[in-house]
Amino acid sequence: MAKDRVDSRSGAAAPLVTVLGASGFIGAAVTAALVAEGTRVRAVSRRPAPLPAHHADLVETRTADLTGAGSLAGAVDGSDAVVNLCLCDGGWRAAKSAVGERVNVGVMRDLLTWAAHQPRGAGGPPVVVQAGAVSQIGVPPEGRRIDGTEPDEPVGVYARQKLVAEQALKAATRDGVVRGVALRLSTVFGDSHPRVADRGVVATMIRRALAGESLTMWHDGTVARDLVYVHDVAAAVTAALRHADALGGRHWLVGAGESLPLREVFTAVAGTVARYTGKPAVPVVGVDAPADAPLTDFRDNLLDVSAFRAATGWRPRVPFHQALENTVAALAGQESRP
Repeated sequence: MAKDRVDSRSGAAAPLVTVLGASGFIGAAVTAALVAEGTRVRAVSRRPAPLPAHHADLVETRTADLTGAGSLAGAVDGSDAVVNLCLCDGGWRAAKSAVGERVNVGVMRDLLTWAAHQPRGAGGPPVVVQAGAVSQIGVPPEGRRIDGTEPDEPVGVYARQKLVAEQALKAATRDGVVRGVALRLSTVFGDSHPRVADRGVVATMIRRALAGESLTMWHDGTVARDLVYVHDVAAAVTAALRHADALGGRHWLVGAGESLPLREVFTAVAGTVARYTGKPAVPVVGVDAPADAPLTDFRDNLLDVSAFRAATGWRPRVPFHQALENTVAALAGQESRP
């Protein structure tokens, strides 16, 4: 368990950042990034969170089910900032369940209730960083980049719930209850932690390729996606914490800033796995899309992340092909473990 560190200049306890969902794919990477910066972290999750390889003395772990009544306050008590990365086991697909709504909306409401009862120190109200999704806008406009100024018309339950939580955070910021920063993330992939699995499309295709299975895409694979490396996302979260006063009360897009056609992505996966294993590349084949596939699956996802970059100085640093190589190596290692 982390000991209370003292700021050598002020003599006060060093600021504490609590990460909710710290055992998750993004949460593990964010915890590691904060610790690497020397930040005191409380890692909260339903299962024991994986500790960073270095400076574990900075991390306090707490196991808690935040869907239970009154559990949130105890998990975040004493925090100067909270990063909300909670996600159901079923991911976005579980949003229609009662647990999904509780995690995606209820945790934020409980967090804001807690914040409203905190004494105001010289540093101002607590910082809350919320991870949302670019899908909150609904169907992306054709032939134009998303820049965060679009009207929000979410079409899925998960996106609607994320928008409700974000709106509550913005209202609480206007009321002076918190300094809230909402980050809308594009498609995240990568090698978060050896004990944490990535369940996204890139990881799914890597696992298929490692198993020698063909990679299937809908139609001709020309639909483009913005794919951002998980460690670049973690750096964006730490940047949001540092610049909370400038960012507060708004939502900000976080992504690679460039989009790749899925055929190109899947072909790169097949080739990278082949180089890693020494086996022939698996084929990439087109199949018909399901009849009930939503329109959002057929629109390009093009992001303009310049606003967040200008406000914080953050930018994605790991090129796609390097991030893909890192991810293939990590997943191959996971597959080989008993």
